[in-house]
Order: sequence, then C-alpha cells, then structure tokens
Amino acid sequence: MEYSGGGATLSEMYQSARRLLLSARDGVARVERLASAPTSSSYSSAPLVGGGAAGDPAVAEEVRREVAQIQGLCAQMDRLWRSIPAKGQRDLWKRKVEQLSEEVDSLKETLDKHSLRQKKRILEAKERAELFERANGESSHVLRIFDDEAQAKQSARNSSRMLEEAYETGVAILHKYADQRDRLKSAQRKALDVLNTVGLSNSVLKLIERRHRVDKWIAYAGMIITVVVMIAFWRLTH
Repeated sequence: MEYSGGGATLSEMYQSARRLLLSARDGVARVERLASAPTSSSYSSAPLVGGGAAGDPAVAEEVRREVAQIQGLCAQMDRLWRSIPAKGQRDLWKRKVEQLSEEVDSLKETLDKHSLRQKKRILEAKERAELFERANGESSHVLRIFDDEAQAKQSARNSSRMLEEAYETGVAILHKYADQRDRLKSAQRKALDVLNTVGLSNSVLKLIERRHRVDKWIAYAGMIITVVVMIAFWRLTH
C-alpha cells in the first residue's frame, strides 16, 4: 500500500531523497577535494584560500540546497509513516526515514565543518597578508634609517677631509712665513756686513733693526690670522 502526500507517494519521496543524498555526498567529496588541492598562493595573495578553487563556494552552496531538500522530504515522510495503520510497515518506514535523517545530518555536519575551516583559512590568510605588509613597511623604514646614517657618515667624512685640507694649507702658509723669515734674517746679516764694511752710521743700523722688528711682527700677525681662520672654518663645518 502506497501512502501519498502532496501528490507523491512515500516510496517516491524516499527514492528522491536517496538520489539527492547520493548527489550531496558527491558534492561534499568535490568540496573537500577542491579545498585540499595545492596552490601557489603567497602571503600577498590572501584572497586565494580554501584551495584557491573558484568553483568551491558554488559547489558547497549546491550541496546545501540538496541537504535542505532532503530534510524537507524527511519531514514529509515522517508525517506519512506515522499514518500507516500496519505496525510492521510503520516500523519499517520509521527506520528508513530515521536512517536517512541521520545520514543527511552527518552530511550537513561535514559541510558545516568545511565552512568553518574555510572561514579560518580566510582569516589566517588575511592575517598573513597584513603581517607581510607590516614587515615590508618596517623594512622600508629601517632602510631609510640606514640611508640617513650613511648620508650623515659621508657628510662627516667630507667635513673631515675639508678640515684636513684646510689644516695642510695653514701649515704650508706657516712654512712659507718661516722661510721668508729665514731669508730676511740672512738678508739682514748680509746688509749688516755690508754696512759695517762701508762704515755707515749707527742711525742707519737702528733703522734697519726697526724694519726687521716690523717685518717680524708682520710675520707673527700673519701666523695668528691663519690660525684664527682655521679655527673659524673648523667650527663652521661642524
């Protein structure tokens, strides 16, 4: 005896539910294969998660629709088998519907776990991408600091080289003044010898001595001015 509800018999609904269950099982298997497929995604490609399969969400959604249809059929069959008067038939259909409900509940649980894993993968991929971006930003900042330090060191080397050149120039000027002083002394001695020879007066000799003193002070003043200029240049470059 066939019992019907809404135009379909209990047996027909059961067969439809079994076909949907097989299709849902295949769909869950496909979803799991797509989720475990290897990918070449990196930290910068965070959206490519869950195996990176473009058809994964569509397959999972189709399985959810089939599971919902099976659960609807089970609800209808549950009402129908309760109206069967024969106890043997009623118990048989009860076991069939309950077994079918358990199988579809198991599929739904598997699909829910898969969805949770997908959400977890998406979250982890986003965190990796954010971490990678922060690492890039910090690396750029460190490189800028190194560049600034390198420029500062180069500037210090340039200043040191300029100071050394100024020092060498000052030393050369002082040597030049010293050479001039030696030549002046030699010239003085020669002049004195000549004057003593020709018997010039003491006034002429005193005039020469005063000129020598003036030349000596000029040489000292030149040395002092050179030292002051070197000190001022060193302070300006530091």
